[in-house]
Amino acid sequence: MKKVLFILLSITVAAGLYALIGGSAHDFSDGTGFNADAWNSGTGGELCQPCHTPHNGDATITDAPLWNHTESTQTFVNYGAGYDMNATVGDPAGVSLLCLSCHDGVTALDSFGGTVGTVPLTGAANVGLDLSNDHPISIAYDVALVALDTELHDPTLTASGLGANIDDDMLEGAGNNLLECSSCHDVHNTANVANLLRKSNVQSALCLTCHNK
Repeated sequence: MKKVLFILLSITVAAGLYALIGGSAHDFSDGTGFNADAWNSGTGGELCQPCHTPHNGDATITDAPLWNHTESTQTFVNYGAGYDMNATVGDPAGVSLLCLSCHDGVTALDSFGGTVGTVPLTGAANVGLDLSNDHPISIAYDVALVALDTELHDPTLTASGLGANIDDDMLEGAGNNLLECSSCHDVHNTANVANLLRKSNVQSALCLTCHNK
């Protein structure tokens, strides 16, 4: 009986996740926007396969289970030059580097499962290699940074609006203190908010979660 309940629960969770990703900006199941025939011949129309695989996944990628996509190896121009920055902006790492494995505009969308793809991301979703005009990522957002910049909320004390505090709900990495792409965006569209945001940004609510303005 327990086994049956576990299977039913698994199916329910998977169905719920599909309902959120399906039709979102991360629904690649039908190859819409590029060579659909070539795409479907590689994925069989599967939703998850461009990023994950149940077998022979890349176990060296600690930030995503059973990773299946080629990781970006590009050199990026990082945020910071010409700006008054208290944080040290490092090269994209962790979850952000996985995002850039499609959004760098160089690593092909269809480079997964050991196949070298030919279809790079284009249009507004192509962040590119110049990140100097984008929100900084891979920075330590912690109490030390708040002490230097009083226009930031303390992530250990400030509610995220997602269940706990900013530190627990929105930051990444081994120290649970890194601000990454996933701090604002949810690749699985769990909240079902436009632009795959973690929460609504009506009246800048998402921005003001961290910024004390």
